[in-house]
Amino acid sequence: MMMPWAPAEATGVGSMPGTSSAEAARIVAGELPGFLHVVELPARGPGADMVGRTAGMLASVASSMGVETTPDGWRFAGGIGRDMRRATSFLGEDLDALEESAQQYRGPVKCQVVGPWSMSAAVELPTGERALRDTAAAWDIAQALAEALVGHIADLRRRVPGASAIVVQVDEPALPAVLAGRIGTASGLSSYRAVDPQHAGRVLSHVIEVAQGAGALAGVHCCAADAPFDLLRSAGADFVSVDISLLDSAGDEGIGAAWESGLGIVAGAVPSVGEGRLSDTAASAPLRALMSRLGLESEARLAQVAVTPACGLAAASPMWARTALAACRAVGRVLRHDDDDQGQEDADAE
Repeated sequence: MMMPWAPAEATGVGSMPGTSSAEAARIVAGELPGFLHVVELPARGPGADMVGRTAGMLASVASSMGVETTPDGWRFAGGIGRDMRRATSFLGEDLDALEESAQQYRGPVKCQVVGPWSMSAAVELPTGERALRDTAAAWDIAQALAEALVGHIADLRRRVPGASAIVVQVDEPALPAVLAGRIGTASGLSSYRAVDPQHAGRVLSHVIEVAQGAGALAGVHCCAADAPFDLLRSAGADFVSVDISLLDSAGDEGIGAAWESGLGIVAGAVPSVGEGRLSDTAASAPLRALMSRLGLESEARLAQVAVTPACGLAAASPMWARTALAACRAVGRVLRHDDDDQGQEDADAE
């Protein structure tokens, strides 16, 4: 399928440093003019983090999905309390900032939500055990998340009427651990039972299919070393988003099969934390090497690719955040061979 972004277009994973929605949105609009995303600013505190934000969205359609903070993270509270009201307020601020910065924008817009399996692994039941212990919890989360996404997608279209496409990124960093039975119980003495891949795929597929039915492109971001590419493909994902520095031979095989099947490849190619300046050649080297290893260096294959930092930028300095996003754009210029000044830029950087 045709991707809604230009070949090797740059975007962000989601999180940014700082606490100002307006400033983060201005940076994204300036550095990523071809593929905007809704910013996340975890430094503002609980409710601005990815789990708290998604829980706020769930609670908006099912109040029983509301969560509250605990010393260890989040716990289902069975209602909408202060933490959920704050999460909703933070999301509103971020959407307002996007709307303001995208007045004349005509490209794709990406939003991010935590998927049902990572939510199940992150949020506690009232008993103190993770929701993963309840076999029905992930399905309940998936249903509420799908419903919330329909409204969220409609809201994004209203706020950015010129957007060429809405892209939904379902974050599933814990999915490999869930499948392998590596999520520890509250006692720390054992782990929850591994989830059957077919069941995991069906639950995830529900979220993806509903988002697609609402007119969005939907895919999965998994920054773990053992991202389950086959499962993501069978679940109907339109794209996969991964940190390419983590790929081993099995990862190469998995992402290569996804690429050849026509899925979008959102390549985390630039370090999320660093300092100094990256030359265009250095920034583009990991993705160029991957495409060479896989034998997927054609223009047709490049049209499937978007470029991001390896993961979110919440832990980066403000200076590095700008550097990383600018480097993602540089990767695209190198891969498309559309920068006539490449040699001079590298010489200046040395």
